[in-house]
Amino acid sequence: MQSSDFERRGFAAGVQEGFVAFLPVSVGLIPWALVVGMAMTSAGFTPIEAMGMNIIVFAGTAQLGTLPLIVDHAPLWLILATGLALNLRFLIFSAGIAPGFRGIGTGWRWLCGHFLTDGSFAVCYDKLMQVDDPRWRLGFYLITGVWSWLLWQTFTLAGIFAAGVIPKSWSLEFMATIALIVLLVPMAKSRPMLVAALVGGGSAVLLRGMPLRLGVVTAIVIGIAAGFAAEHWQEKKAA
Repeated sequence: MQSSDFERRGFAAGVQEGFVAFLPVSVGLIPWALVVGMAMTSAGFTPIEAMGMNIIVFAGTAQLGTLPLIVDHAPLWLILATGLALNLRFLIFSAGIAPGFRGIGTGWRWLCGHFLTDGSFAVCYDKLMQVDDPRWRLGFYLITGVWSWLLWQTFTLAGIFAAGVIPKSWSLEFMATIALIVLLVPMAKSRPMLVAALVGGGSAVLLRGMPLRLGVVTAIVIGIAAGFAAEHWQEKKAA
């Protein structure tokens, strides 16, 4: 009985601390979600279609990246390839954060995988590596994902219905970019992440003239390859 109570307190404490840690980051999701909602409406999606995409995809960068292709009636393979390329970073995130789920069941891992976002990774990575209590780690991570999901769905829906109301002078697109930069800074503190960000960003600028927006996809692949190379070099040097 005492052990069970302790475990519940561990999970609850993780939820509380995770919410507090994630709250400043989560504020940046609001303009980003509004922009995505308005962009889907501007692309001709009905509210049901827009929310359907929002729930199924649950990835703002992939949604915005594929919208112009959908509007231009690009080939389905290109739309899928672009979405996959834009979400490749989550493959790296999941591999990096996986040790933080030691001692946590497979079912919980599948659920947590759906809730993995840039913000959750940035806020949770260090904590999940440092704390031994699996209940605390699960609570800390899960609240960031659930809170992200709720904010994203709520304010994307608000953006869908506010597309013709919010003035363009508010420059929400710029605010969304700032929100992404805020997430990038803490994630780029390691050398491989910094190399991936610099190489990927530079490549995207250099390749911006490629047809069918393939420059972004190519830049993502180049950035990821550079990050893996930097990590391999760092590990080889340490050995």
